[in-house]
Amino acid sequence: MNLVIIMFYLMATIALGSALYVAASKNLVRSVFMFFITLFALAGLYVLSLADFVAITQVVVYVGGILVLILFAFMLSGRESLAGLQQQPNRLISINKLPALLLAGLFFIVLVNVFLKANVDALGWIQQAVVQHNVITPTDVTINNLGVNLMTNYLLPFEAVSILLLMALAGAAHLSRKEEAAP
Repeated sequence: MNLVIIMFYLMATIALGSALYVAASKNLVRSVFMFFITLFALAGLYVLSLADFVAITQVVVYVGGILVLILFAFMLSGRESLAGLQQQPNRLISINKLPALLLAGLFFIVLVNVFLKANVDALGWIQQAVVQHNVITPTDVTINNLGVNLMTNYLLPFEAVSILLLMALAGAAHLSRKEEAAP
């Protein structure tokens, strides 16, 4: 086993374990912090997959933007609303959750079926890219042009993401403010 495979299994274990904790935890603040770890582990998996741009976007947009907005929403919300959410019964299997569990089970069966039947090396476009030497190798440095591309070719999507983050911030501020009691 080489170091890349060990790092892949380590990042995948961290991502799956923290995602399961997020889904199963009753404490919302701890779930948000474990979601932070999940997103960083996914960024590590993207780096191992040679997708540098996607990894940086993951860290900047999700970890640096959306997750911070979620934390602000929790910090600005009242203790009563958080306590009410934590007092709800948290049973894994109940009649209310049966449709969601069936849908998740069916999705898992389809996912396993696609994974087992997929022959990725035999895809035409991958074989054509290999023949034309149009592949990214681990020695290629794709991060050098990231700043130039963000400010030239991808300026419009970059600004669209910043507007999305601004709207999320305004929405979090609106949701977290206290409503005046009607007389």
